[in-house]
Order: sequence, then C-alpha cells, then structure tokens
Amino acid sequence: MLALIVFLPLAAFLAILLGAPARLTAVGAAALNLALALYAAATWHCPCWIFSEPVLAKPAIHLAFGFPDGMSVVMVLLTAIVTLAAVLSGKAPEGRETLYYGSSLLLSGGALGAFAATDLFFFYAFHELALIPTFLMIGILGRGERRAAAWKITIYLGLGSIVLLAGLVWLANLTGTFDMGKMADAGRIDPVAQKGIAGLLIVGFGTLVSLFPFHSWAAPAYASAPAPIAMLHAGVLKKFGLYGLLRLAIPLVPDGLQAWLNPLLLLLLGNILWVGYVTVSQKRLDLMLGNSSVMHMGYIFLAVAALIAFPENPLARSAAIVLMFAHGISIALLFGLADRIERCTGSIDLADLGGLGKSAPALAFMFGIAAMASIGLPGLANFAGEVLVFLAAFKSYDGTSGLGPVQVTCILAIWGVVISAVYMLRAYRNIFQGPAGTLTSSAPDISLTDRIPALLLIIVLLAVGLYPNILLNLLK
Repeated sequence: MLALIVFLPLAAFLAILLGAPARLTAVGAAALNLALALYAAATWHCPCWIFSEPVLAKPAIHLAFGFPDGMSVVMVLLTAIVTLAAVLSGKAPEGRETLYYGSSLLLSGGALGAFAATDLFFFYAFHELALIPTFLMIGILGRGERRAAAWKITIYLGLGSIVLLAGLVWLANLTGTFDMGKMADAGRIDPVAQKGIAGLLIVGFGTLVSLFPFHSWAAPAYASAPAPIAMLHAGVLKKFGLYGLLRLAIPLVPDGLQAWLNPLLLLLLGNILWVGYVTVSQKRLDLMLGNSSVMHMGYIFLAVAALIAFPENPLARSAAIVLMFAHGISIALLFGLADRIERCTGSIDLADLGGLGKSAPALAFMFGIAAMASIGLPGLANFAGEVLVFLAAFKSYDGTSGLGPVQVTCILAIWGVVISAVYMLRAYRNIFQGPAGTLTSSAPDISLTDRIPALLLIIVLLAVGLYPNILLNLLK
C-alpha cells in the first residue's frame, strides 16, 4: 500500500500530461494521498505497508518501500499535508496549468519516494527526480531573476548531490548492500573510513539542506519560485538532507561524525546568527522568508549535533523530527500567504505595503498566526520543536564538568529567537499596520478558495503545538 502513496502523485502527473483536468486531478490526488497518509500514520506497524520488488540481481537493488520507524511516517505525513495545501494555493498562469500542477505532483512523488524508500539506490534517485520540476518551474514560471536563480540552484544542488553520491557509494561498498535496513548489521566500519564518509555526507546532505556556507542558493530560488514549488521545496524536500543524516549517517558512521562535531557546531551557528542578521536586512518579503527558512535549519542541525555528541540522548532525535515537521508546515503557510499578498497588491516589497490589515483582515489574521509560529510562540508547533531542541542540547549536561561545546552553541543559538522576532514582527508591521498605501487601500481580502489551504496548515500547527504527542507517539 505504501507504493500506492508514492506512485499516486506520479500517476496523476501522467494523467495530466495525457489531458486530464490539471487542477482537479492534482487536488483529487493530493486529497486522496492525505487520507492514505493519515491511515498509514494510524496503522504503520502493519506489514501491509511493506513493498519490495527486485530490479537488479547484482548488485541487489530493490524498488522497496517501508516504515522502518516513525520518522518515515512523520515525513510522509508532512509531504501529504503540504502537497494538498500547495496544489490548492497559488494560481496557474493561463495556458500553463499542465506544467504548474504536474510539476507540483512530480515534486511531491519524488519526496514521498525518498522518505519511504528502504533501498539506497531509490532513496537517492527519488530525491533527484524531485529536483527536476523545481528547476523547470523556477526557470520557466518563476519571477524576477528566475533564470539566474534556476541555474544557481541547479549548480549548488547538483554539486551537493555528486558529493552525497560519493559518500553513499562508499557506504554501500563497505557494507556490501543497498538495503538500508541491513546496512547497520554489516559490522562496524573502520573509524578512518567513517571520518571520510561522514565528511562527504555532511557536505552533501548539508548542501541540500542549505547548511552554512552552502546556503546561498536557497533564498533566491524560493523568492523566484511559484508558490507551490516554494512551499514544497522549502517545506518538504529540503528536509531530505536532515532525514538522511538521521537515517544513515548517525547510525552507520557515528565515530566519523564525532570527528566533525565542532566544525558542524560552527556551521550551524552560521545558519542561525549570520543568516539571521542577513534576514533582518531584507527589504522584500519573499527574500526574507527564504533566508528565514535557511536560518531555522540551524536549530534542527543543533538537535542533530546533540545526538552526535550524546548518542543515547533520548530527546535529540525526536526534537529534530518534530521541528522538521513544524518548520515544514509553517514555512509552507508563509510562502502561500506571501503569494496571496503579491496577487492582491501587485508587490512584495515591504516598502510598498502597509495598512493591508484594514482591507484584508482575514489575511492579516492568518499571516499573524504563521508569523507567530515562525517566531516560536507557545501553543504552535514550532515552539514544541524548539523547546525540545534546547532541552536535548542540555539533556546530557553534567554540572561538575562545565559547559560542553553543544551547550555553549545552544546558549548562543537562543539569540536567534530574538532575531526571528525582530524580522518577523517588523515585516508584519510594515505589511498590515500603519496607514494604507495606494496598493493596499483597496486590496481584496483572502478568498474562500485561498483560505482552505491556509486553514489546513494552521489547524496542523495548532494541533501539534497544543498536543505534541500527536507526533511524539509515532516516534516511540
């Protein structure tokens, strides 16, 4: 049945290419996939979700899907939720409906395949599949300097994927299998080889996640991308690198990661502090949100670092997964609403906006919730994730030996909460408060059609924020 979840968006993509109504097909497939994902979350222990079909005898490669643990369930659920919101958001250019909705489904299918795959070959291949519509949509239907942004993301992610491929091939050769479940049973990898593999995986996965300093592709790409692609890539596909570190690197090369711990801590501080200050300086909402997405990856890397430093840490893995989910929902909501602001005012420059709350109170309310979630307001999902990250960083703290590198990094990283509040609250004030300008005085409020995807994401943020055990119970 898991293969059905993976291939349903791809089948809908093919149906659209063959002439099926683009929007109706995309929405129907996404809604059905969300229903299947919710059912999977309730029954994921059932063997019915395991699928394996031989593709190649030597080396043994299988088209294999499964739920090895709750992390895969959470990521499939995140993908299904954001996919439905993405295909309901935005507006396809006239005559481009096939490309617009087909690309969104192709990206979703690639992400689902990567998160559900239990064979290393298809784990990598499905992610690469999801990059194709990203490049096409930015280059063809993007805005601003779309071609430069498309080339930049292509070069960065292409190089990152090559580095990642080298690490994965090295790992497969040493373990003698492509079966991700059997890799851990292949015996302990030599510490020298572990360090080399860990370095490749950190750079490869880190580039895909926009780890500092391999991050400069992200903000221009998201600013140029159509709304569904920005929502799906920033909200879902960018989590692939973090998922890969948790799924492969930490279990298989723990000693190698230990050797790179201090450099990783410095890099994640670059995400939180350096990119945070860059975000404060942005004058356009789309670039601000793109840089904000990069900044918040630093907190998830902090949870990963805590797990590297203390492998028995009971909180770190759950903290990373909960924050991955929360950030995916909140950034998708922000990009969807930013697109709505641009469509109703004709501008995304903060200086051109102001007083929009008077003519569009519902839009102001929804954007306010999204902004508060991004800041980490209690009662919303991001708060639960960030608190778990900070607790995880200090879980193994021993007062007799003083602060360790992870704890020092955590203390410095908390300043990022203040930075987030500065840029997000300032953006909200500039857009929705103050006197109305020419572009905002008669701007229409968010339509009922656009409220549906926004409300879906808001409900998820509130549900997980008020009761994080919705996710934590899946991660036991």
